[in-house]
This record gives sequence, structure tokens and C-alpha cells, in this order.
Amino acid sequence: MGPGGTAKLGEHEVARVGYGAMQLRWAGSDDEPVAVLRRARELGVDHVDTAEFYGDGVVNRRIRAALAPYDDVVIVSKVGAEPADGEIPLRLAQRPEQLRAQVEANLRSLGAPRLDVVNLRRADAPPGLVAEGDQVVDLDDQLATMTALRDEGKIGAVGLSHVSADQLRQALPSGIVCVQNAYSLVDRSSEDVLDLCRDHGIAWVPYFPLGGGWPGQTQVTSLPAVQSVAERLGATPSQIGLAWVLTRSPETMVIPGTRSVAHLEENVAAGSVSLSAEDLATLDA
Repeated sequence: MGPGGTAKLGEHEVARVGYGAMQLRWAGSDDEPVAVLRRARELGVDHVDTAEFYGDGVVNRRIRAALAPYDDVVIVSKVGAEPADGEIPLRLAQRPEQLRAQVEANLRSLGAPRLDVVNLRRADAPPGLVAEGDQVVDLDDQLATMTALRDEGKIGAVGLSHVSADQLRQALPSGIVCVQNAYSLVDRSSEDVLDLCRDHGIAWVPYFPLGGGWPGQTQVTSLPAVQSVAERLGATPSQIGLAWVLTRSPETMVIPGTRSVAHLEENVAAGSVSLSAEDLATLDA
């Protein structure tokens, strides 16, 4: 059993506590990221979430240095954006040919023969970048490209990110295996998407599980209810926030990120936190 137990992610059974690699782009050298990633594997983490646009391939190359040839770890990537210069170091890349190019770039930087799962990040509504002009692309056209890449063996399965319940319903015939939306104690706007994932046994892998991801958004760890439950259980507020997310469905996973081995160990230990009915009532309220 992995941290938090296990659940299905595509064709793989993985630990419900995974690792989100985005923060590794800010490390000054490869030593710290490699140490964190290898410690994650020692702790039973076997699901790493990344993207080529995290540092223009820097994060992927660090994952490759630490974990290749990926015999016992599932690598999940994301497409829909690409690196750019400026205040926001990203621009959208939603067109089918851009999605294909991003998959190829991920394969090269990771040194992988196949990406286990690739999430298509839509850009229909804020927060975050919103598609305009030639970046407004029909979802069915994007899914045609993603399923073609799956049929070619370049990706193992298709997921979605930043989508509505209606978009998930539209995509279900394509065999969607996971959904990544923002979701936490302070952002439950995707409850209808989570309900649909429950109904269809789709992995729910939310980003920003501790809030604070968007400007002005509250941090889960600052909530008095979270702090009181943490004190009662002898846990940290972060562990309580992550444990609450894991209770939302058997298919739910969390992918907290960090550049610290100590913080990594704290996050992984959240998979062992057991919340009582009283705790859940306090947090749900």
C-alpha cells in the first residue's frame, strides 16, 4: 500500500499521495530536486505530475536525472500551454498541432518512450489564462488529437484539467481517466465535476489542494477550523487540508509539491491522517 492507500490512474494502481513537480523549476541546481524525488520514491510515492512548460523543460530534465527509466513510477504530464517571455512566463498552446508538439517535447526532455497520462488543460474561463483568437479551439478537435496520440502509443491515457462538468460529459466517450481542477476546503466550485468523476470512477487529482493558488485566495492552513483539528490530532494544518481532500472520493489523489525533503515527508504523512466524523463536520462547515 502506498501513502494514503492506492487508486487507479489509467491502467496503473498508484499511491493516493503523489508528488507535483512544478516547484522544482526554482531550484538553483539539480541536487535538491534529485534528492527530493528520490526520497519520494523511498516513501512509496509512485505518481509524479509534471509539464514541459514548467521551466521550459527544466523540471522534466530533473525528473529524468532522478527517476529514469521510470520502471516503477507513473509520469503524468500536461499540455495546453508553452513557455513564454514576460511577466507571465506562459502562453496558451491549444491548437491540435501545438498539443502534439508539446507531447513530443515532454517525451524528449523526460527521455521516456511513452507518457503514462497526459492532461489537456483547457482555457475557457478564468482564473488563469483565457483563450482568445486562434487559441479558441473546439474540445472535440483537441480530443481527436489526444486520442490519436494514445492510439500511436505516445501517451497511455488522456485526462482533462480546468474543465466544467459539461465538458467532462462531452469528453467521456474519449475514455478520460483523470481530471485536475482547483479544489480545496476554500474552493469547492468544482463539486459538480467531482460528482461526475465519482459516478464514472475517474481519478480526481486536484491542484491547489491547500488553497492560495489564485491571487487573494485564502490558505487552507490559515483557517481556525483546520488549525483546531490539527491540534487535536497532533498533525499539521497542511496535513489536515490534504487529508480532507482525500476523503472526497476513493478515486481522489493529491499531488502536493515542495523542494524540501522535510516538507515532502510531512505531505506524505498526510496519507496516514484519519479524520473522524466530528472532524469532517468541523471542516465541512
